[in-house]
Amino acid sequence: MLVHLPDRAVLAVKGGDRVAFLQGLVSADVARAEPGRCLWSALLTPQGKYLADFFIHATADALLLDLVAEQAELVRTRLLRFRLRSKVEIDPEPLAVHVAWPEGPAGAVADPRLPAAGFRLLSPTPRGTDTVAAWERHRIALGLPEPRDHEPEKTVLLEAGFDELGAIAWDKGCWMGQELTARTRYRGLVKRRLMPVTVVGTPPPPGTTVIDASGAEAGTVRSGIDQVALATLRLDALEGPLSADGASLLPRPPRWMNLPSNTEPPA
Repeated sequence: MLVHLPDRAVLAVKGGDRVAFLQGLVSADVARAEPGRCLWSALLTPQGKYLADFFIHATADALLLDLVAEQAELVRTRLLRFRLRSKVEIDPEPLAVHVAWPEGPAGAVADPRLPAAGFRLLSPTPRGTDTVAAWERHRIALGLPEPRDHEPEKTVLLEAGFDELGAIAWDKGCWMGQELTARTRYRGLVKRRLMPVTVVGTPPPPGTTVIDASGAEAGTVRSGIDQVALATLRLDALEGPLSADGASLLPRPPRWMNLPSNTEPPA
């Protein structure tokens, strides 16, 4: 399958200091980006909360950020605040973003998160043989988040799988928001996770509150399609029945997700 994602855009980071510049600002090890290989990374607030995420593709003279179009100007503006004397330019690049699975066309690079996620392709013109809905079903079933699944300036990366899915370089030194992210990891402070759920009943819209058996708030529905969705859920609520706007939700943590040993979602 090959799907054009019209809601995504590309920013080109050019200049001799581009790698060192991004290295101190984003969560991935930018030095590992090279032609034929891309990275997944995030930009955080200084307090360690989510702002945006993107894929980093490398060419001979640029780092190309594949990101949601709605976040493009935010990311560009935030990054330019830290340019100072760095030899860096950041501008939109007229490229179309695609995803493909299980195989990729010529020029595509592997999605760095999971082999099952397939491939990503940047091209001058849109291409595609399948629908965005097909990609939504695929990525939600795998538990892969999109920006709309997060709360800007509230979500912590470890709640949304950025660690297990390879977006965080723990050994590269400091980057913006690194201190809180590391503290959350080493102190075991993650109390909720974003994960797939099976919906039994009428699918609730994004933003619907999830309720546990006692009537307490257990989380929030994020994106969804048909009878599958992503929801941010309290880990201590996974064992009991969950509902949202009259529908029952059955948590389906993916195999790649590391949950505490005392967390046991229903079969």
